[in-house]
Parts: sequence; structure tokens; C-alpha cells
Amino acid sequence: MKVLFIGGTGIISSASSKLALQKGIELYLLNRGKSFRPVPDGARVLAGDIRDLASAQAALGEHSFDAVVDWVAFTPQHIETDLALFAGRTRQYIFISSASAYQTPPASLPVTESTPLDNPFWEYSRNKIACEERLMRAYREQKFPITVVRPSHTYDATLLPFHGGYTNIARMRQGKPVVVHGDGTSLWTLTHHADFAVGLVGLLGSPHAIGDTFHITSDEWLSWNQIYTLLAEAAGAVPQLVHVPSELIAAFDPELGPGLLGDKAHSMIFDNSKIRRLVPEFQPRIPFWQGAREIIAWYDAHPQFQQVDPVFDALQDRIIAAVQSIRP
Repeated sequence: MKVLFIGGTGIISSASSKLALQKGIELYLLNRGKSFRPVPDGARVLAGDIRDLASAQAALGEHSFDAVVDWVAFTPQHIETDLALFAGRTRQYIFISSASAYQTPPASLPVTESTPLDNPFWEYSRNKIACEERLMRAYREQKFPITVVRPSHTYDATLLPFHGGYTNIARMRQGKPVVVHGDGTSLWTLTHHADFAVGLVGLLGSPHAIGDTFHITSDEWLSWNQIYTLLAEAAGAVPQLVHVPSELIAAFDPELGPGLLGDKAHSMIFDNSKIRRLVPEFQPRIPFWQGAREIIAWYDAHPQFQQVDPVFDALQDRIIAAVQSIRP
């Protein structure tokens, strides 16, 4: 197959690029070359800016593809650009949506692909929903060959799964407490990007995936207390977790609130039966205790990325002081 990834060197997409090449796919990457992650050997780069229609058209030239995956479309305007670029140019168009588009909080668990899409808290998720709705209309009216994929908190070695990045690791290594939303017992799903790649690459070129939606997630469910503890242990620290209501955190930081209340504050676990029916080899194998060690090892090997956000660091101190002043 001849496949185009728009992006292809990001947190989620980099493992899919590598696996596609291993499977003998002729892979092209349309991007601006801004990522610190290298282009994998064997991929062909089309240098262009997907946000500039003329630039993208020039980069694509006369190419056509068996499948196109857009990893970096976030708004309906981005979708309109893709429809203009790829109508008649690809046999399959895969939109990378988000599992945060599902009903939040969910009325029932586990979440399936038939769970309603409704997130009143987070504009990011509402934009993803709008993208899906526009693509479904293009499929119904013009038979544009769409497939929608919804990842849920997919990570690689560079991504710590909480706000502030390395700040929390630095605090735990210094013996300082860290804020955990709620009581830390809500369940969460973290998916290693190498596991995600098996599902995504398995959908490439599949006629059974056209016009349909799939989420691709791990089968492991962890509480946030467990997530923080596994990372602390990997970092050689003893965690001091201070539990704070999500609404109070949002009151302290309105910019942090939507992503917290619209995503991480609620338990989200998933039924992966649907992706397995089309891609039987999708069997997530990397538990987060292993992923946590991989993340800490990467940061220890790249000290230039051990950056502490002074604003977020100070915010945690203020929140903890406020909570401790009212607790007996």
C-alpha cells in the first residue's frame, strides 16, 4: 500500500510510522519537519504545511494514496482543507479523533463505539465531535471514504500523563507533595503508542473500516493513585499525594479546568471488541508499570527536558496550602 501520514512524527503517530514501514507499506509523511523526533528510515517526506492549502497542494503534487491519516486535524476548518485536498485522491481517509469526545461523564461503563458523543466541558472535544459530524456528512453525501479512530491518552517515552510534565517528578524526587484530582480512585486508561500502532496500522486499507468508527486503547485500567505511584517508584521516590476536588483545582486554574473536568476527572474504561474484530492481532502488551520506567529512563537520559514549570509548581503549593488550612 501507498499511505500518507499528515504528521507522522508525533507522540502517537511515530510508532505507527515505524510499524507501517516494518510491514512494507510505502509511507509518505506530509509535515513541516518541526518535530525533535527523527523521520523513520524509509519514510518519504513531502515538505509542506497542512494549514496552508497552497503549500499542501504543492507538496502532494500528483500523488494519490491507498490511505491517508490526518493526525493533526482539530477543527472543522481543518477537515474542510482535507476534503478539498483528498477527495478523489485516496481510497481511505482516517481521522484521528479523541475518546474525550464520548459522553462525559459516561452514563455507563465500559465505553463502546455506540456511547453518545457529548462533552459539555471541553472545547477541544466538542471540536473533535464537530469534525466527526462533518466527515460523516461527507461520507453520506459524497461517499468520501472515512474511518474515524478515537485514541484515549496514548503516550510514548516523552509524555508524562499529567499536567505540568516533569514538574511532578521533580517535586516527588524532592520529597514535596503533589496534587491528585478527586480522591485518586477514578479509573483511567493509558495506552502505549506501540500498542496503539497495531490497531491503527491494521485498519489501513481495510474496506470494512470505511464509514465506521473505532477506539483503540489499552485494556489496563488504573486509578490515578496507582499512576502517580508507579511513576514515583520508577523515579525512586516515595509519593506524597494530596487529594483535591477537581472543581477546586479548576477554580484555582480556569485554564486547567476544562481538560480536567472534561476528561481526567471521570472514570473512562473501554471495550475494545470492535477493533479486535477487524484487527485480531491488536492485543495490548505494554502495562503502565513498564511504560512508567520507560518514561523516567528517557527523562533521566535527556536532562535538557527535565523542565520544571514554575507557575504550575507554585500553583500546587497554593492549592495544597489552601486544602491543608481547612482540613483537620
